[in-house]
Amino acid sequence: MNIVKHYKIYFMISAVLILAGLAVMTFGGLNYGIDFTGGTMLTISMEKSVLAEDIAQALSEFELDPVIQHQGVGDKTIVIKTKQPLDTAERNAIKDKLIESFALATDTRMDGEQFGPNIGEEISRKALISMALAALGMLIYVTVRFQFYYGVAAIIALVHDLLILVSLYAFFNITVNSNFIAAILTILGYSINDTIVIFDRIRENSKYMRGKPKMQITGVSVDQSLSRTFLTSITTFVVVFFLYIFGVPTVKEFALPLMFGIVVGTYSSIFLAGPLWAIISKDK
Repeated sequence: MNIVKHYKIYFMISAVLILAGLAVMTFGGLNYGIDFTGGTMLTISMEKSVLAEDIAQALSEFELDPVIQHQGVGDKTIVIKTKQPLDTAERNAIKDKLIESFALATDTRMDGEQFGPNIGEEISRKALISMALAALGMLIYVTVRFQFYYGVAAIIALVHDLLILVSLYAFFNITVNSNFIAAILTILGYSINDTIVIFDRIRENSKYMRGKPKMQITGVSVDQSLSRTFLTSITTFVVVFFLYIFGVPTVKEFALPLMFGIVVGTYSSIFLAGPLWAIISKDK
């Protein structure tokens, strides 16, 4: 089959997607969520479990585009986060609407506070440090287990995955929040696992195909690993897909980037990582 023989086309597709994503981010920016922009947080006891969708519907007239989360025993406490800085009158109007819509006691208390983007900045800073340390650790691990050039190819593939994922969020104007950061860190581990499986096959075939062009060895190795990689990725994708379909909003926010990441990580492991190794390590 030798599907990697068209590696230049795969490189071109990735380059176009990344450049287009960078262009969108440059001129339009990303759709940062409340965790990064700051806003208002309201906390109210509903005295019973109420669906987040029902609360969002009840507050639709305020045009808040809120993030609604459950807290406490029995999910009876609701936390409403919105990018808008709400004054006392606006907060009281929201409380009155919730009391009216869900038959709450008239003396129901709602706590409110303003918060800035500092939390998001701290999350971003720690996420960047975590990704840098993870990349360094992976480079060392792959270098020790295989060779330095395998490690370089793996890191380039991971950077590709992250850039493609961010580009997709820019294209579709999907909200970037703390769940997105958590999903990225999860995807790093998933993607490198697929890549290592293929690298392991390349290393084994290099012994039996000594003297053959490295791109040919890569093609044979990828073909041999194809069914295993696809089956693993499809199985994982189906599980995450059902989490997205049936999960609560916060779970969906985590599952969506995971689905993107599984597809992108599988793509880079199959079509990019091996050819990158063959090109980087050529005649070395």
